[in-house]
Amino acid sequence: MYPILRNEKSIALQGTSRALNAFVSIGLSRKQAGQLEQNHQNAPLHGRLIAVKDNVCTLNYPTACGSKILKGFQSPYNAHVIQKLEHAGAFIAGKTNLDEFGMGSHSTHSSFGTVLNLKKEQGEPLSPGGSSGGSAVAVATGQCWAALGTDTGGSVRLPAAYTGTVGFKPSYGLISRYGIVAYANSLDTVGILADRCSKVKSVFDHARGYHALDPTSAPPSTLERIKEAIDARCVHTRGTPVIGRPLRIGVPHEYNIAELQTVVRSTWLKALQFFKAKGHSVHQVSLRATKLALSAYYVIAPAEASSNLAKYDGVRFGNHANCQDIAGNVLYATTRGEGFGEEVKKRILLGAYSLSASAIDNYFIQAQKVRRLVQQDFDNVFTMQHPLNDHIIECSAEAGIDVLLTPTAPSTPPTISSLANRSSVDAYKDDVMTVPASLAGLPAISVPVRINGKEDDAEAVDSVGLQIIAQYGDDDTVINAARLLEEMDS
Repeated sequence: MYPILRNEKSIALQGTSRALNAFVSIGLSRKQAGQLEQNHQNAPLHGRLIAVKDNVCTLNYPTACGSKILKGFQSPYNAHVIQKLEHAGAFIAGKTNLDEFGMGSHSTHSSFGTVLNLKKEQGEPLSPGGSSGGSAVAVATGQCWAALGTDTGGSVRLPAAYTGTVGFKPSYGLISRYGIVAYANSLDTVGILADRCSKVKSVFDHARGYHALDPTSAPPSTLERIKEAIDARCVHTRGTPVIGRPLRIGVPHEYNIAELQTVVRSTWLKALQFFKAKGHSVHQVSLRATKLALSAYYVIAPAEASSNLAKYDGVRFGNHANCQDIAGNVLYATTRGEGFGEEVKKRILLGAYSLSASAIDNYFIQAQKVRRLVQQDFDNVFTMQHPLNDHIIECSAEAGIDVLLTPTAPSTPPTISSLANRSSVDAYKDDVMTVPASLAGLPAISVPVRINGKEDDAEAVDSVGLQIIAQYGDDDTVINAARLLEEMDS
């Protein structure tokens, strides 16, 4: 079928759904689609509309990262992930809204305005999650076939949970960050959103790959070690691959927090019962460092951000403020003060302090130690050995687990209006379930599970996001387990 005909509905929805503010730039015309069709008629993603978060560099669209300081910036090249998807025949549908430079959990910190969820509570629009809220809403409303986001501490999985979509964060480094505007280098991961796991898998297969100019991209040697670790697990489990036997599913009791909403807890239990009924086994595990993970994340991420954003001074990068005065005798003070939003300035200050000579030992170094403990906790419970570890952690096939199943967020999405009365700490708590996997660089996916009794109300929240986590490099197991969970509502 001619691609533009297949995508006419999505393109029309981009116009009728503008009030949700999911896109910051669109521009795919019939003529462009026809030209692309001529170039990629036999490509695997031929004719698929892919929306792209506005912190991913694109040659044909501006890349502003939701910030005034980069307003109108035109990248001279495409990010590596864009090159790969276009080579596979995908059409870039446009750029989606986000929290400024990816800093936020509700897509409210953008110079382009707040992103709105299609779901409402008593007429009040709900949060779409953040920072990839625009990409999630674009998928949820059918404005694209799939979308790219970036996940630093949950910025793909939280929006997926809040909008009833599938959000996948691959293992760190499997999709190159070349051409991604950095927030926190050691945490940023290109993620994928779609309405089905099969679509996520298709995009992931064509987006992954090494790039020599990206020092955080997983080289062929790492991919070989991942393959060896997967093969070793097959031997460990008497030669049976994960997909050919019942899963051993771990339930970390540290995720069963007091703040967990009743509907989230009941949906979690329902999913566990579903897996048991299908012949899989459920096992309680402990991840003791989990309670420290959120604090460590909000030291490490702002510290890296303060370093990454130092270049936006209006001289090297970024728009220069129109003023004659030099505030405090600092050339770029006014430019940065006017160009950055309040949340970004807050995190720059927090990061600069934690890296200062008087605080680095008590904050940044301690946070890195906690990060290592979080990773060790995960290594201790998975049957598969971490591919990048030189030491072997003894874990029998009977004791280890294949995947973890947890809630993605402690609650259903709050209303946009209620966010004005929340403190920064309260907002940061929304990431408590997603941050541990990010600190350890593990693959994780959020899958929507339907809430019973909500089928008749189109505006009400009708699903809860549940998260599946696996060992580093075990991305296929995560997606396969997510496909099983999808069957629960089919």
